[in-house]
Amino acid sequence: MDALDRRIVNGLQGGLPIAARPYAEAAAKLGVSEAELIERLQRLLDEWTLSRFGPMYDAERMGGALTLAAMAVPDDRFEEVAGIVNGFAEVAHNYARSHPLNMWFVVGAAERGRIGEVLAEIEVATGLPVLDLPKQEEFFLDLRLEA
Repeated sequence: MDALDRRIVNGLQGGLPIAARPYAEAAAKLGVSEAELIERLQRLLDEWTLSRFGPMYDAERMGGALTLAAMAVPDDRFEEVAGIVNGFAEVAHNYARSHPLNMWFVVGAAERGRIGEVLAEIEVATGLPVLDLPKQEEFFLDLRLEA
């Protein structure tokens, strides 16, 4: 990441403006063109510097539910199991961890009851147990990169 990439990441963490051309407005505040902003965001995603760029919704305030889940996946099946887990529309994030529970993912659903159903379906599809780790307390972190 260069200094402009870091400025972009810092500048967009608060969200995009609600406007007819939100990227153009955000780009103007960052001192770049709309095309360059979009191109840089795509490159950061393509290179996996950013794993995701999009809105964050409070599922619970909207009547839905979410949970963090973890699995102990044999190393030789990790890619296979990741593909299965990621195939569920309700899975929002999936990360490898250096831990006996080496796969962690977030499941979001329109109803709390659907969370358990998805986790059970993942267990059946993978043949592996899934640990449900529902949120007990929420924290908001703000990552700022040195420009």
